[in-house]
Amino acid sequence: MTDQTQERIAGLVNGADVLLFMKGSPLFPQCGFSSRAVAILNHLGVEFDSVDVLQDQEVRQGIKAFSDWPTIPQLYVKGEFVGGSDIMMEMYESGELAQLFADQGVTPA
Repeated sequence: MTDQTQERIAGLVNGADVLLFMKGSPLFPQCGFSSRAVAILNHLGVEFDSVDVLQDQEVRQGIKAFSDWPTIPQLYVKGEFVGGSDIMMEMYESGELAQLFADQGVTPA
């Protein structure tokens, strides 16, 4: 990953309280895992920004190196990597994800 790509990803991650790197958009997810991640965030009622990795190959590959996580989607809250779709589902089901948003001051929309 180039320094420019890393800086761009860091700017995106730090520029939003809740950011989802995903395939497609929240209105039209392009994979089941991205669709599940969007559904979880929508159910919790939090506002989030998203980045469609299918539109930019540098970001698509760079985000994997940035987080040291091999799959997409990837959720960031207040600049911190939370996890992918499976981790989001586990945290959602246990109540940890809602608690994380509350602890970070991310309130429902």
